[in-house]
Amino acid sequence: MKASLPRKLWIIVQSLYVTLKITVIVLYKVYRGTYEREYGDTTLLRRMWSSRLLKAVKATYEVSNPHNVKFTPGRPYIIMSNHRSHYDIPLIFMSLPGTIRMLTKKELFKVPLWGRGMKAGEFISIDRHNLEGAINDLDKAKAKMESGVILWVAPEGTRSRTGRLGPFKKGGFMLAIQVGATIIPVGIRGSEKILPPNTWDFHIGQHVEVNIGSPIEASKYTPETRDQLMKAVRDSIAYLAGEIQ
Repeated sequence: MKASLPRKLWIIVQSLYVTLKITVIVLYKVYRGTYEREYGDTTLLRRMWSSRLLKAVKATYEVSNPHNVKFTPGRPYIIMSNHRSHYDIPLIFMSLPGTIRMLTKKELFKVPLWGRGMKAGEFISIDRHNLEGAINDLDKAKAKMESGVILWVAPEGTRSRTGRLGPFKKGGFMLAIQVGATIIPVGIRGSEKILPPNTWDFHIGQHVEVNIGSPIEASKYTPETRDQLMKAVRDSIAYLAGEIQ
């Protein structure tokens, strides 16, 4: 059901409010020296932000994890998924455990207050327009992973405007090979129905599937065989997202 104008405005206001609220909480706790990852993961990102964003549009979701994927402390992991909607972000946080942080475009970190909150909350920026800057950003991402952060990368680099997988960027795969990461492919089905690309047409009560695939070990690949790794991950995500049978 397409949201009415009053409902649409209410969703936007609610989303902005809860985003601003957790930003202020993170900045305050970091300033006081009392911020803890576990609190950020469970209370802020899952209970407060992700759950409320999904509740505002009455979205339901189902997680399929047939391979019983779990995260072992001390090992590097990178989640790679398709990216059809802004709602993929809260869906990933609600569907998988651990300290998950997204590798996201540097421009978002320039947004007043919110950008500072993202940085304080250990989100990782990537400069998509400067190769040298991107390399430095990936080095920072590596350090975060070594400290226990599970990195989430949308290998397309941006949301799909067609609903189908776009071309993959190489940076995340090079990072995975360098650190010997385990890549967890994820296919999200139906999130684009909540908020279609390039619109503000929210749809209420949509059901989404989050399908978690079999882990792929990047340590089995080298920079020279990177394209093979990209194909393996792409094929897996495409299958999980329902693009291929």
